[in-house]
Amino acid sequence: MNSVPAQHARILSGMRPTGRLHLGHYHGVLKNWVELQHEYECFFFVADWHALTTLYDDPSSIPESVLEMVIDWLAVGVNQGEAKIFIQSQVPEHAELHLLLSMITPLGWLERVPTYKDQQEKLKEKDLATYGFLGYPLLQAADILIYKAGLVPVGEDQVSHVEFTREVARRFNHIYGRETGFEAMAEQAIKKMGKKSAKLYSRYRKSYQEQGDQAALDAARALLDSQQNITVNDRDRLFGYLEGSGRVILPEPQPLLTKASKMPGLDGQKMSKSYGNTIALRDDPEVIEKALRTMPTDTNRVRRTDPGDPDRCPVWQFHLVYSNDGVKTWVQEGCRSAGIGCVECKQPVIDAVLQELKPIQERARSFEAQPDLVRSILAEGCEAARDMAQSTMVEVRHAMSMNYR
Repeated sequence: MNSVPAQHARILSGMRPTGRLHLGHYHGVLKNWVELQHEYECFFFVADWHALTTLYDDPSSIPESVLEMVIDWLAVGVNQGEAKIFIQSQVPEHAELHLLLSMITPLGWLERVPTYKDQQEKLKEKDLATYGFLGYPLLQAADILIYKAGLVPVGEDQVSHVEFTREVARRFNHIYGRETGFEAMAEQAIKKMGKKSAKLYSRYRKSYQEQGDQAALDAARALLDSQQNITVNDRDRLFGYLEGSGRVILPEPQPLLTKASKMPGLDGQKMSKSYGNTIALRDDPEVIEKALRTMPTDTNRVRRTDPGDPDRCPVWQFHLVYSNDGVKTWVQEGCRSAGIGCVECKQPVIDAVLQELKPIQERARSFEAQPDLVRSILAEGCEAARDMAQSTMVEVRHAMSMNYR
């Protein structure tokens, strides 16, 4: 049974369309998505607008890359019946929320995002002195907030983006969550909970506001999530009243830390297309076998009879991902004693990679043969995502006095 509070039960995650994916993507992101979709309400999206921040001068590759990437998602087991799969640009409300949030977001907040200067350094050949590049963290925030996602799966290097999103949501709620007569409406909402729950809520609220009791805050949130007698708007008011702010229109998300991928490239560096050291999920078995067989090994093993050191060998990094303890012991002892050669050492890795990719490639071929099915899955996901995004925007427009009907 999932113990995560209901307000945290929705997950939002996306990837820029880079075309066919490789083992690094699979072990770093996709395996996690496949697990998460069974535990949470998941929204997985193709971040094609984000791709434009660096590919704005030649976006012609994006449409094909979108289709190829989604085929890989489906092939590894991301299931349209379990998760919403959609394309960012097909839900234009993302752009509307981004625009409205830009009205309240201080410029300094964007300039201090750690990855802003890092990416400028790494991509010096690109002209990134654009508003789109500076503002992409705010578009990311809009991506998250428009679905009121409670959890965002990220590595440690991306936590700052979630914290930025939390700051934006907090500022929005502070500015626009103060309804006329807010406290009176909150007190009326408490009464609707029933005597026992109302008394508990008030006690928790007092403990949190007077003593900073985090356990009381968590208990009050859980209590609100269990209430059947109050409306969604009343619940949002009471979340805000609990913390001493206004009505929570855009809930603050939490980072869901994911383990860093231990999947190395063929040369021992991080697996990346830019390094030319990848194994794509749909590479032919012969291509995969050749790539693994010709991997560099410990440079100290010039001859078969020379002892080696697995810790200096990129192949050992693959064993850490794919081999059981028995095989790893065999490699450690055999390599250090020159009891096995490098070709022998690589064979279990070759077998394991091919075995892992075989069912993925079979499913991929099925989806490749049915591009209309893939487009239909995306259209269905886009429609579901847009329904939720439109619902959020109704609230946002109302809060910002932008509703003219």
